[in-house]
Amino acid sequence: MTWEIERFLEIKNSRLHIDGVDTVELAREHGTPLFVYSESRIRHNIERLKKAASFIDRPLKLCYAAKAMSTLGILRAVKDAGSDIEVNSGGELWKALKVGFAGEEINYNGNSKEIWELELAISNDVYAIQVDSLYELSLIEETAKRLGKKANVSLRMVPEIKTGTHSGLQTALVTSKFGMMPDEAFHAFAKYKDSPHLNLNGIHLHIGSQLPESQAYVDAFRMLTDSMMRIFDATGIKLKHINLGGGFPVNYLRDGLHKNEFPPEQREMFSADFEPADAVSEAWNEARQFARDCEAEHLFDELTLLLEPGRSIIADAGICLTTVRNQKSRPVPTTDHRPPTTDHWLLTDAGFNILLSMETYKWYYHLISAKRADDAHDTPYKLAGPLCDGGDVYFDHEGHGRLPDHRLLPADMKPGDILALLNCGAYSLAQASQYNGRFLPPVVLINKNGEPELIRRRDDLKDLIASDL
Repeated sequence: MTWEIERFLEIKNSRLHIDGVDTVELAREHGTPLFVYSESRIRHNIERLKKAASFIDRPLKLCYAAKAMSTLGILRAVKDAGSDIEVNSGGELWKALKVGFAGEEINYNGNSKEIWELELAISNDVYAIQVDSLYELSLIEETAKRLGKKANVSLRMVPEIKTGTHSGLQTALVTSKFGMMPDEAFHAFAKYKDSPHLNLNGIHLHIGSQLPESQAYVDAFRMLTDSMMRIFDATGIKLKHINLGGGFPVNYLRDGLHKNEFPPEQREMFSADFEPADAVSEAWNEARQFARDCEAEHLFDELTLLLEPGRSIIADAGICLTTVRNQKSRPVPTTDHRPPTTDHWLLTDAGFNILLSMETYKWYYHLISAKRADDAHDTPYKLAGPLCDGGDVYFDHEGHGRLPDHRLLPADMKPGDILALLNCGAYSLAQASQYNGRFLPPVVLINKNGEPELIRRRDDLKDLIASDL
């Protein structure tokens, strides 16, 4: 099967195994829906990204984007694998501190920070607070002064770089909500360069997520390099770091089954697959040459490069197991004189309450039978979740072609069968809710020794009203 990955996702005795563990048995032990993550795959993905360090001649600081998945067991695995962390709220910052990340290992993003969040970040000497606006920079200075501290900051800029990713994942356009205009950032460096309460250490940009083309990193690096030179010329400040963000893609269409059912731009995004190290190397080399041509290569002398990947670390490390709970058939009228066809429906216990991006972004996750993984997946079904919502389906219910019309599974699927959604480790449980009074699912981590550990229990009825008064 094209989706198999040796020593990670494999078929044994017809069943799907993850890191050698039988997924059907995991579903029987813990129930479904159930998220299962591989610590070995997380470590593999982090090492893959760290290869970029060998292509640059300066330090590389890799910061896992906690927003992709911040269950404590996952954060511990990320930390143990040698990655630093990027957080996007006071809550994520608190989690990072709780699992043992030191302040210098934490980058703090966010475009609407509260004072208590700034206080927590400054008090713990985080590596950098990514500043979203001139107003926020003034708040940080005031807060640091009140605390008697000096805050480490990096200014987030809007590079105006359009990419081929989903519109909701575009973060580098003037029309996006993130960052400040370059001229605003240059003004801020001039205004605050002598502030006793601010360390102006770097600049930051993020060009989006699931980027289908590596050229975007070249464009982004060129913009960062030009900005470094302008800041130095105007203020004499040599930056300590530049932050390229994340956005490296995951190939969601490795199976190839539905590849031709997507519009070209959607197909290009879902099947994007390039080596992050290659993209960073090309961008770095072009940036160095640009600086060399401008006689400004000395600005790289003490520079650290920051990357903030989330999806490319955690997406393919996680799967979701779900059970078929109901089945039915219904006729499909035709527009000509041929007799109507029949749609066979399978209703599962995994809806967009735990896979929100299937509805909001029409995201595609490959679906297989966990018990009959080596059977031919050639029978079309209409798949849907359990929610009281017409959009809670696994197919294109809008008619825009952004998801397949059917999902392909073995013949004769029936209630009780276990299915697996692949590549859904990022932005799934992190965005989950108790909509329809449904329990948030448990999480099992197959640890680096190949042993399954329950790292999050399933909600119970009390959890549904835990905050109610």
